[in-house]
Amino acid sequence: MRTAKQIFNQLLANTMLALVTNAFVWFALTFWVFLSTRSVLVTSMIAGTFAVTNMLGAFLFGNIVDKRKKRTAMILSSVMSFIAYAIGTIIYFSTPAEVFANPASPILWVLIVILMLGSVAGNLRAIALSTLVTKLFTEDRDKANGMIGMVSGLSFSLTSVLSGLAIGFFGMNLALVCALVATALVVLHLAFFHFDEPAVEIHHEEHHEKKSGVRTTMKIIASIPGLYGLIFFTTINNFLGGVFMALMDAYGLSLVSVQTWGIMFAVVSFGFIAGSTYIAKKGLGNKPLRKLLGINIITWTTCIFFTIQPSIILLAIGMLIWMTLVPFVEATEQTIIQAVVPYARQGRVFGFAQSVESAATPVTAFLIGPIAQLFFIPFMTTGSGVELIGSWFGVGPARGIALVFMSAGTLGLLVTLFAFRSKAYKILSKHYIENTGQKTVAHASGASMLSPDVVVSE
Repeated sequence: MRTAKQIFNQLLANTMLALVTNAFVWFALTFWVFLSTRSVLVTSMIAGTFAVTNMLGAFLFGNIVDKRKKRTAMILSSVMSFIAYAIGTIIYFSTPAEVFANPASPILWVLIVILMLGSVAGNLRAIALSTLVTKLFTEDRDKANGMIGMVSGLSFSLTSVLSGLAIGFFGMNLALVCALVATALVVLHLAFFHFDEPAVEIHHEEHHEKKSGVRTTMKIIASIPGLYGLIFFTTINNFLGGVFMALMDAYGLSLVSVQTWGIMFAVVSFGFIAGSTYIAKKGLGNKPLRKLLGINIITWTTCIFFTIQPSIILLAIGMLIWMTLVPFVEATEQTIIQAVVPYARQGRVFGFAQSVESAATPVTAFLIGPIAQLFFIPFMTTGSGVELIGSWFGVGPARGIALVFMSAGTLGLLVTLFAFRSKAYKILSKHYIENTGQKTVAHASGASMLSPDVVVSE
């Protein structure tokens, strides 16, 4: 008989390989396209396309998770990734290399979209694993979320160095072949790994899901005091985070080689592992929302200063701080949803939240590339910014990007300070404490850490 912890550990290991593969494709694609085209506009468009695909897929994935067993959803996720990578590989090897050097090439953008679809399909797995945490554990879900974050951080670390070295020394050829092999291994492992799950609960109103699915999910969220406020706050964070998603690679690659950039990403991503490890051991405490907002103050303040000078060391320190604190933001939202949303609807709520939050990122990513290219970069290259602040801030295209980062950090800090004083923050924090307080009492009276609904087997 397998214990719930053993099941969770097996799924974590499988998820880690899937995460490494999907992120490897995403990183390698971004590095390769930028080095092939040397266009900041293209990288921002890639980031925006990726975010749009995330947004459109999230709610659909949430519905899939709620209507199927979680293992089935995870297998489907990897099968979709494998098909996308296979099609992308065929396109890449059958197209002359010079075609991909043209930013306006339709074949280039077809390849980009197909490979991103494969990477985005991994979100289906992420939603399924988050809902499984609810069923596998009745207590310490924040610590389980910390373990998921730790695996994500480790996979991110491996991906960063592998993708940088792969593109720097071997090109996209090796990256695509490795993605196919690794994804096939993920599917094979899940195909032979079985565990019993509770029967999928079908509610009466779900017969009308096509017409009322979004409306029903919104009603569920509205019924939980302050949950919309949390989603809105995270959406604003993502809106500003789109700036970094669109421009960070271009900025970093302006300072160092792609190999060094990949290795540096791997090193600073250990901060993600450190933050997640802390959560896995200590949890989030009984006031996770307060911790969330306090951490946001630190991260946005860091963003104001980590590009104030054209220094890779300063950038690395800022990224390390950011990476260390990001797991707290992700674990907080997951833990709150797991605590206050009914299990049968968590997939849709996770999907809805992810969809709404992701919607902000493409807006920024699509806008910030042209804005940076047409305003900020000229402003710090040949414009009045050279005379105004160039003597101490530096000049050139990279300094224009740095100015964008500093502006985003300032806005993020102001939003967080406002959220600290909002009514939604106080209401949701109180509701979370009340819900988890009831469960703590039950646990103290002899309840098991494992959810009573979980059946484990060989």
